Amino acid sequence: MPLLSLNLRAAILSVSLLIVGLLIWEAAIPAQKAVGELTEYELLTGGGQPKAGVPPPSQVMAKAWEQLSDPFYDAGPNDKGIGIQIGYSIYRVLVGYALAAAIAIPLGFLIGMSPLAYKALNPFIQVLRPISPLAWMPLALFVIQDSEASAIFVIFICSIWPMLINTAFGVAGVREDWVNVARTHELNPLRTAFSVILPAAAPTILTGMRISIGIAWLVIVAAEMLVGGTGIGYYVWNEWNNLDLTSVIFSILMIGLVGMVLDAALGFVQRAVSYVE
Repeated sequence: MPLLSLNLRAAILSVSLLIVGLLIWEAAIPAQKAVGELTEYELLTGGGQPKAGVPPPSQVMAKAWEQLSDPFYDAGPNDKGIGIQIGYSIYRVLVGYALAAAIAIPLGFLIGMSPLAYKALNPFIQVLRPISPLAWMPLALFVIQDSEASAIFVIFICSIWPMLINTAFGVAGVREDWVNVARTHELNPLRTAFSVILPAAAPTILTGMRISIGIAWLVIVAAEMLVGGTGIGYYVWNEWNNLDLTSVIFSILMIGLVGMVLDAALGFVQRAVSYVE
């Protein structure tokens, strides 16, 4: 009951802060003044056009209602619904993320279980890990010569390091006594890895996977701004080019919500996987 009471109070506080923030935002945006009679020069130079400014939350909510009422419409290459754009981005993230997991987790096991592999591969990891994922984009575009595959490659290269490092750390941290017991029972290395090491290292591995999915979602937005075509990153850039700040703010909020859902999904799996000694 105390936990439920705490959650309820936290929810009330969060909603209150949201309402206050929206009211301050709405009040801070000056109303557009009516345009009076213009001279011929002002008419020719567009002086009567309203200046672009940050829209109030009421306009953003109206835009959200407009976009979310039909999120999957397709009116051409540069006019697709927000649902389609997010779908393209999620697809690229999941493909690159899955490829990274397929390599990072087995390689992390090898590094964690073998001091020789750790010493041999650690210099490569330390050199490649700090490189910004977007620094790979020009090379990927030149070598792969496909914007879709290049964006997936960038997701792959940014997702692999947290999973690789956390897997190696989790595997190396498994108590030596448990491995020795497996050897006493004459378990082969593969069975030892799956029945002893994997259950003990799973929480740490999932922590790395959760970090990676957040980084992947951050990077895909920037990558799509560079390669263009489709995706939520391209949608943001395209609306900025149209000087539609209302759509830009709406898309920023959608990016945050989708990122929260992806993190919550991995968080749910992480909480479900627990290891009791």
